[in-house]
Amino acid sequence: MIVRILGEGQLQVDDSATDELNVLDAALEKAVNAGDERAFRPALLDRVRSLGSPLAEDAIEPSDLILPYADADLEDVRELITGEGLIPG
Repeated sequence: MIVRILGEGQLQVDDSATDELNVLDAALEKAVNAGDERAFRPALLDRVRSLGSPLAEDAIEPSDLILPYADADLEDVRELITGEGLIPG
C-alpha cells in the first residue's frame, strides 16, 4: 500500500502491516476523541516510517492512506478521522 504522510511524501508499506497499523490507528483515534494531546503523538507515523520505503520524490502515486503531518494538533487530526479511521478495514 502507498501511504502519504502530509508534508513528508509517500512510502510503500507492505500490506501485511495493515493489522498492526489498525491497532495504532485505534489508539490514535481514542486519544483524539479523549482530547489527550500527549497520547495522540505520532506512534502511527513513526511505525509507518520504520516499515515503509520512501517513493522517489518525483513519483506521484495514488495514496491508499493519508496520515497527518508530524506537527498536527488534535483538531487537525480530528478533521482527518472519519468513519473507520485513517486505516481502511
